Amino acid sequence: MAFSIRLHRVLRAPPERVFRAFMDADAMVKWNPPSGFTARMHDYNPVVGGSFRMSFTNFTTQQSHSFGGRYLEIIPNEKIRYTDAFDDPNLPGEMMMTAEFAAVVVGTELKITQEGIPDVIPEAACYLGWQESLNQLAQLVEPEIRES
Repeated sequence: MAFSIRLHRVLRAPPERVFRAFMDADAMVKWNPPSGFTARMHDYNPVVGGSFRMSFTNFTTQQSHSFGGRYLEIIPNEKIRYTDAFDDPNLPGEMMMTAEFAAVVVGTELKITQEGIPDVIPEAACYLGWQESLNQLAQLVEPEIRES
């Protein structure tokens, strides 16, 4: 069996910047891993039909898990939909990830849906990991840093 989660966040940044954080490999390894993990992008081709492979490594234990998927839909600054699957046979099945971006008066409304999460992953751990990732996303996209 599998389950789904839905997340919602408003960020003080324009949709273009938030969208770019999902489409840039260097940005992804900065904000996507939950606290206490590092990330490495092994393969990245963010176009419809393109694929990605990355891994997260627990900084304390040095245990690593890798995963990847294929991009199904990309609407610039509005929506990204892709598959996602763990390489670990103990985490079976293919997940579907959808991120939707909408301009709001204070920045961007971000809605994330992750479907098909393997039951062996605790739902609360999923939400906690995503909360940590979204906090790091906010730290990346919200600052207005101007170079002179």
